[in-house]
Amino acid sequence: MANRLIESCDNVETNPVSISVVIPVYNEEDNIGPLMERLILVLASLTDDWEVIFVDDGSTDKTRIAIELYAYVEPRVKLIQLRRNYGQTAALAAGIQRASKDLVVTLDGDLQNDPADIPRMIEVLGRDGLDVVHGWRRKRQDRLLLRRLPSRVANWLISKVTGVSVHDLGCALRVMRREIAGELELYGEMHRFIPILAHWRGAASTEIVTHHNPRRFGQSKYGLGRTFGVLLDLLTVKFILDYFSSPIRLFGRMAFFCMGIGALATMATLAMKLFHSVDMTGNPLLLLAVFSAMVSIQFLSLGLLGELGIRIYYAIPNRKNFAIRKLVNFDAPQNPMAFSPDQVPGQKPTTRSTASSTSKASPTRRISRKAIPSVHPKQATMKCDVNTPLDHAA
Repeated sequence: MANRLIESCDNVETNPVSISVVIPVYNEEDNIGPLMERLILVLASLTDDWEVIFVDDGSTDKTRIAIELYAYVEPRVKLIQLRRNYGQTAALAAGIQRASKDLVVTLDGDLQNDPADIPRMIEVLGRDGLDVVHGWRRKRQDRLLLRRLPSRVANWLISKVTGVSVHDLGCALRVMRREIAGELELYGEMHRFIPILAHWRGAASTEIVTHHNPRRFGQSKYGLGRTFGVLLDLLTVKFILDYFSSPIRLFGRMAFFCMGIGALATMATLAMKLFHSVDMTGNPLLLLAVFSAMVSIQFLSLGLLGELGIRIYYAIPNRKNFAIRKLVNFDAPQNPMAFSPDQVPGQKPTTRSTASSTSKASPTRRISRKAIPSVHPKQATMKCDVNTPLDHAA
């Protein structure tokens, strides 16, 4: 069924590409089963070398139990349970850090992202020699005033400020090479800026139109109140893009600007004293000169402290903004015959002989590592593939 999604890929059976799927979840117990049913079918059509990493971000329902039922029968289904709710960014960082395959796929656990889009995204990544492919929910199935309209305004503003043209930064469905995903510094609420951060690291990327489904189970964790947080994060991203390597360039310019104002005010005060006998002690320009000098010193101090902080940042390895309570299946052997797409969690896995499985198995297409070429940072581009057809398998 899912094989027709990748008909234009290279039909190379040897050395297939490996895939890590990272899914942060928070109180999504009813969505785990339907999501796994769809995801297993898609991954089975692509390769046998895959893993699904769920990151339980402090759920208070039975999400962990639902995931462990699948992990019991399939070692390639893994679980990272965080000690508390750290947020989606920290959960993504925890999952990406543990990913071990060539490609890293991220998506939400609420069933609004369609796993059937993954093969087409991998195909585009390999065909065009890209590092990142992220989704664009052109026909988004959310409320207009509370979700879609604020998202459009935020995406437009972010594109203008950063200079990176992206239609949908909020789409969680992405495919990245592991080396690029591992270089992303994710903290705070930076998960929505992953395409921009990857572009800053020199990654060649594009976006393609993907499906978006209405939420069936559970409640959304996002609302209109997060818009203000996005604006604050935008200031942080703009600073990172332009001045992260040398903060003194920003604060130094502000300091010299204030020094210039102070110098002009001082000269005006002296001129008024010498040529017009205006008392300096009551002249507001003198106060402006003193104030400008003080502010310029503060900006220079901030710049120097920023330079010191950057050097400390680069000197500290293995920085983490989360704490893990439990790991499941990260030391388990990888057995590609342990789980079949039609198996029900809780049943023991069936074993089949190599001869019978070889004779009855139908040939499936595999995406080869050779079809996923590496890209030099100088080739980094940002483009939008809006004409890619949306054809699902029957």
